[in-house]
Amino acid sequence: MDLGLTPEQIKSRKRFSDFVDEYIAPVADQNDRDEHTPVELIKRLGEQGFLGAFIPEEYGGKGMDMVTAGLLCEEIGRGSASLLSLLTINGMVSQAILKWGTSAQKEHWLPGLATAEKVAAFGVTEPDIGSDAKSVETTAELSGNSYILNGRKKWISYGQVADLFLILAQCDGKPTTFLIERDTPGFSTTPITGLLGFRSAMLAEVQIEGCRVPEENLVGRPGFGFSHVTNVALDHGRYCVGWGCLGLAEACLQASLSYTSERKQFGTNLRGHQLIQEMIADMITNIKATRLLCYHAAYLKETGDPGMIMETSIMKYFASRMVNKIANDAVQIHGAHGCGSEYSVQRYLRDAKIMEIIEGSNQMQQIIIAKSGYMNFRLEKRKK
Repeated sequence: MDLGLTPEQIKSRKRFSDFVDEYIAPVADQNDRDEHTPVELIKRLGEQGFLGAFIPEEYGGKGMDMVTAGLLCEEIGRGSASLLSLLTINGMVSQAILKWGTSAQKEHWLPGLATAEKVAAFGVTEPDIGSDAKSVETTAELSGNSYILNGRKKWISYGQVADLFLILAQCDGKPTTFLIERDTPGFSTTPITGLLGFRSAMLAEVQIEGCRVPEENLVGRPGFGFSHVTNVALDHGRYCVGWGCLGLAEACLQASLSYTSERKQFGTNLRGHQLIQEMIADMITNIKATRLLCYHAAYLKETGDPGMIMETSIMKYFASRMVNKIANDAVQIHGAHGCGSEYSVQRYLRDAKIMEIIEGSNQMQQIIIAKSGYMNFRLEKRKK
């Protein structure tokens, strides 16, 4: 595995970084306070092709290789974790359609999702159902050539503005996924505010009351909703989140390097104190270790290695734990300043915590990783 970037990837990373520095980072704190993402910024992402990073060119996307797309997630995460969730969720729905959608669904929806003409949201979590996604209580009942859906979804990123929702429901006791458009009669959303982090991700609670969804909006077969469609989406989400954690950690590091180079205590810059140096050294080391995991997951995905799903879980688990430690240290380094709105590190810490929860909590990742370890242990014993 070549860990070096190609000239084209280096060029792309520079373009991503410049975009973040000009359009995202300067307004991220204000968007966080407003709990809102301006529609103009979403459109800019679409115009740049960033929302179509993982969508093939034949459907109007950029068809980026997995490293380049990862670098994009890293840079967006550096500027705004909330905005990263737009890239993540839009990609999760796109990947589900690419893998399990019909030709008609791909041709109808993917070009719009690639350009921000349409924005997608992923509806799995419910008021009473979180990690146990296969037990969702939203129902779908076949009625002629349509399905009637009823239920509620909660904590839906960009649910306030999304045009298309991928909804997981129970159909005759089988987890099944459907595409529902916002203007479907009986479909409504309620904004969720006052969150710890991801405040500008415009989360919503979704009400689905007797929504009639045409049969052609079924994604995959009945019963495939969790094991196939949702898992494809979640794997993609974990990949984006892992890279985004890397970018958020880099933002924490840069903020800490800047602050400790300017702030003086006991007659010298903070950077001259050994305990500060210890925290900075740990930040740098953990970021480098995480980057290697991200590159490894990208390589496996690019080559279609069957181990890519497990390595993505490992990457997301490690990266989200790493960024919480780094964000916590960044606030500690800033002292009281780190607790106020004058410095972005307080936002970084709040957003970092969300990274441990979304797209499968870290506890769920621990279970997945441990089970894989025991399975591999048994397989190795049988070989001997």
